[in-house]
Amino acid sequence: MSWLFPLTKSASSSAAGSPGGLTSLQQQKQRLIESLRNSHSSIAEIQKDVEYRLPFTVNNLTININILLPPQFPQEKPVISVYPPIRHHLMDKQGVYVTSPLVNNFTMHSDLGKIIQSLLDEFWKNPPVLAPSSTAFPYLYSNPGGMPPYASQGFPFLPPYPPQEANRTITSLSVADTISSSTTSYTPAKPAAPSFGILSNLPLPVPTTDTSAPISQDGFGYKMPDIPDTFPELSELSVSQLTDMNEQEEILLEQFLTLPQLKQIITDKDDLVKSIEDLAKPSLEAKRQTVLDKYELLTQLKSAFEKKMQRQHELSESCSASALQARLKVAAHEAEEESDNIAEDFLEGKTEIDDFLSSFMEKRTICHCRRAKEEKLQQAIAMHSQFHAPL
Repeated sequence: MSWLFPLTKSASSSAAGSPGGLTSLQQQKQRLIESLRNSHSSIAEIQKDVEYRLPFTVNNLTININILLPPQFPQEKPVISVYPPIRHHLMDKQGVYVTSPLVNNFTMHSDLGKIIQSLLDEFWKNPPVLAPSSTAFPYLYSNPGGMPPYASQGFPFLPPYPPQEANRTITSLSVADTISSSTTSYTPAKPAAPSFGILSNLPLPVPTTDTSAPISQDGFGYKMPDIPDTFPELSELSVSQLTDMNEQEEILLEQFLTLPQLKQIITDKDDLVKSIEDLAKPSLEAKRQTVLDKYELLTQLKSAFEKKMQRQHELSESCSASALQARLKVAAHEAEEESDNIAEDFLEGKTEIDDFLSSFMEKRTICHCRRAKEEKLQQAIAMHSQFHAPL
């Protein structure tokens, strides 16, 4: 180790020539990170010099590109993944990790910013699609059973407006038959027996009121206007006009529409429709407003749920086994560098032996503990990946 031997003249001069005491490997790492930041201004730093995230949107689909720099970066290639999983020829089978040749053939002299830009250009040329098996938010180990993905359209519990009966048939009735039937004595038609499905053979319920009594317009029935026995308007017509009316249905219909009884029926119908609308409108407006309020509340709850699930996903990603292993590697390397600096200061006579022993042993103990934890975690990940999905 370097702390066992004093620095040679060439080594000391090379270390003094580097800015801030950084090695050439660390300088190259900083240059690649600066290239990444300069190429993409919207990139977010999750952990300094370790993890970065770049969101972008294509075809109304927002995708996050996660860039994880290993401890030996740039000697080791970066790990680039996306969220949510997508289908694309540059992705692996699970749609999580980028398998682009530029990433697989990465060297310490590659330009990380240009690699990410070429990946974005390829996504713009060939837009990706969401993986079929991906839910609204991915989970750390596997998707929980019984939780379906978000519906792609609207809300399934709101039924659509019922379609109108466009193919309703209208039975034609001859005007002559109408006139002839109207001249006969009027008898109220008996209501048809309603169908009760399985209980259709049961007798009809016995009415508790007198059904022969006339019901006013404000009730549940309508009293037809009285039809006279004769029509004075017809006595003023000549025989030829009556013959034409009998032979041509259009002329008979025109005469029929001028009858005051029909005009009264049309007026009563319009009044009845208006009264029904006036009765139903307050109740319908109140229920409509209630539905709108509940829909707005549902939208707010859905938005809050999505934000919380996004936050849960970010926390689970930062606490995943692979992320913890990478952080332990970086922390162990930092502790080792600190202990080396303490040893070099002691060899140069800058610290006393008592201070050197206490601080040096403390840093070396921390370094070995972190490395032991990192090795144990790596063994656990390797053993878990043999039987389960990767952590």
